[in-house]
Amino acid sequence: MERSRVKTVAVVGSSKAIDGDGRYKAAFDVGRGLVNRGFRVVTGGRGGVMEAACRGAHTAEAYREGVTVAILPGRSPDQANPYVDIAIPTGLNIARNAIIAHSDGVIGIGGGSGTLAELAMAWQLGRPVITVDLGGWSGRLGGERLDDRPSPTGKDDRVWKAEDPKEAVQMMEKLLEKAFPKPRRFSP
Repeated sequence: MERSRVKTVAVVGSSKAIDGDGRYKAAFDVGRGLVNRGFRVVTGGRGGVMEAACRGAHTAEAYREGVTVAILPGRSPDQANPYVDIAIPTGLNIARNAIIAHSDGVIGIGGGSGTLAELAMAWQLGRPVITVDLGGWSGRLGGERLDDRPSPTGKDDRVWKAEDPKEAVQMMEKLLEKAFPKPRRFSP
């Protein structure tokens, strides 16, 4: 029996988003949608967009223990929001953003300089990057090419701009299929 690895999608964005604002709701919907499409959700594990994505993941019909992963800046797993299943304390402070950017794909929602760093690193690593335009860096980078480096998703690659959370999840699924095609089977 052949098993495939569960793809990871990082959800990055404003740590200042609160329950009830558009960024929080969008991250909640993205987290829920990603899990229902079979992805694992990676975040920085703290508040705002990170909490909302993990919280949304927990409400997904396809939720199972272990689908929310936090890459924490400090040394204590107690820093994680209550919706994190797997807390990985790094002690790396903001350098942990590089680990988050190594996810298979990244979705940005709002955000300041930390989000900018994560989106730029993901771009440099050739990961599909999608933004939902809700202000911050995700609003400014959507639709842009950051430089001319090659991409696994095609030469027309850019920071993809989604109009809403549902479109962001659908786009990520398609881009990851393109970036990580299923191996072909050969029969003798």
